[in-house]
Amino acid sequence: MFLHALEKQNPDLITAALRLFKQGQILPDSTVIDVDQFLANAQQMRRVANELGIKLYAMTKQFGRNPKLAKLLIEQCDFDGIVCVDFKEARTLAAQGLPIANVGHLVQPPSHFVPTLVAAIKPQVITVYSLEKARQISEAAYNAKVTQGLLLKFYHSRDQLYVNQESGFAIEDLKQVVAEIQAMPNVYIAGVTHFPCFLFNQTSQKTEPTPNLTTLLEAKLALQALGVNCEQVNAPSATCIETLPLLAKYGCTHGEPGHALTGTIPGNAVSPQAEKIAMLYLSEISHHYGADSYCFAGGYYRRGALEHGLVHYRGQNERVRVYNDDHDSIDYHLRVAGHYPIGSPVIMAYRTQVFVTRSDVVLLRGVAQGQPKIIGRFDALGNRIDQTEVCDG
Repeated sequence: MFLHALEKQNPDLITAALRLFKQGQILPDSTVIDVDQFLANAQQMRRVANELGIKLYAMTKQFGRNPKLAKLLIEQCDFDGIVCVDFKEARTLAAQGLPIANVGHLVQPPSHFVPTLVAAIKPQVITVYSLEKARQISEAAYNAKVTQGLLLKFYHSRDQLYVNQESGFAIEDLKQVVAEIQAMPNVYIAGVTHFPCFLFNQTSQKTEPTPNLTTLLEAKLALQALGVNCEQVNAPSATCIETLPLLAKYGCTHGEPGHALTGTIPGNAVSPQAEKIAMLYLSEISHHYGADSYCFAGGYYRRGALEHGLVHYRGQNERVRVYNDDHDSIDYHLRVAGHYPIGSPVIMAYRTQVFVTRSDVVLLRGVAQGQPKIIGRFDALGNRIDQTEVCDG
């Protein structure tokens, strides 16, 4: 999906990954990230957001809940906190001392984790879409003697919700929901959120608002009519330099960039965007079967639109078709058309969500200067990999 963009925008990352692979410093099934380009993307996004008055919560799941990158976003790019899609991400990143901004949007905090979340992790806001969860948070906040901000998620029958992510209060129940939450101690309504609020339109080749944004804005107006001050109108999905002006136009206050940080936004597969590709996937030819080669996998993402890769041999990169023939099967390997020498490196670039893979994450600096250096190795969930565990190369 992004291979052509990678070749055009960041060929040095390909060169760096191949060099370190040949030196035995990177093993296959590794997501390799150019940290300097990653930070350049983030800093450019931060500048535009500042001009528009938009706050940014970093979404880290796409690059493996990586604590080092998250820390750099806070310390060097002035991001306003980290958004966590589930309680495990909050647990991982809070343990690294990172400021947790929003928890609960895609996955609500489990009942027995709520007290820890409220008293120890202390997120800026917790998204809720049931009164039962709001009561649990209220009780935990009361016991901890703190006041916890809540974001409310409302839905309309016309909205676009992903499978297994269906959630929210019905918009027609808004007045009752607000009244019940306002009666709960130690919590307050900080604002509203929804998802996905923007999506890339393949026809127009632009990122555009979804019906969910309309519902979000309707909820905001209804809350304001009830005297609720919406400090946050959080409109996540596809937050990038292209969409930041749209957030400002519609009166949204917060975005949650994820893919834009690595440049793996859909628009980049069509035409150059402000954010440049900063990530690739590295594998290696494992064996042959019939007329094909097979490379190590573990990082395949079914919505990644993977089609091609580059096999490096005889000193050149050859573009090849890469196949995953059955989405229901475990991606132990990916099939590469043709025979290539066993041990040859394979470069791919596609849309991924590292936290649902088995991939290692390797962070590089000095890529553009031709002096790539590994500054960290992590697993797909943000745990550091010890240098001695990598290889003997």
